Amino acid sequence: MKLFVRGLVLLLVVFSLVSCKKVLKQEELPANIVLGNSYYTQVDMRYEKDYFLTTNYRRGTSIPVNTKVTINKITGNTIEVGVDVFPKPFLIKNIQKHTGDDIFQTFDKLFARKKLNLRNFNSLERKNIRNGSVAKRMRKKAVIAAIGYPPITETMSLEVNSWVYWSARFNKFRVNFKNGRVSSIVD
Repeated sequence: MKLFVRGLVLLLVVFSLVSCKKVLKQEELPANIVLGNSYYTQVDMRYEKDYFLTTNYRRGTSIPVNTKVTINKITGNTIEVGVDVFPKPFLIKNIQKHTGDDIFQTFDKLFARKKLNLRNFNSLERKNIRNGSVAKRMRKKAVIAAIGYPPITETMSLEVNSWVYWSARFNKFRVNFKNGRVSSIVD
């Protein structure tokens, strides 16, 4: 019985590893994702070494909100996008233990067919969204646009009044809210 269970577990692990690397065909994707089409970033993303981790470390080169990208390919845990101003595509790696999302949910958080309407934000928020930064008095939705989603391993719900981000692998900072607006940022 133990041998059977071990074999089954090994088979599941191998299947999950193979499925993560397999490039998905258009017919395997939801209707809102079309390979080769252009989309716009909905959050500021930072990438290093040609990839962005959905863990959302706040370091590296910024790809600002409303940057036009082309979706090249998608696997079970990656999205390859082309950006006109960059010489080669970069990879978005979904770290599911930090997002709680599958690759399609990740896609929906990061991209949309239309630009994020910055007129829905006040001037302070627009300035910080464009800079990929956070300031006191920003609303939660503006913080998400400016620096992305906090990892769920540190912030279990966006309803809480303290969100924890990683600036690097071992460095964290906290964005505190009061009445739905940033009250302090603690390194």
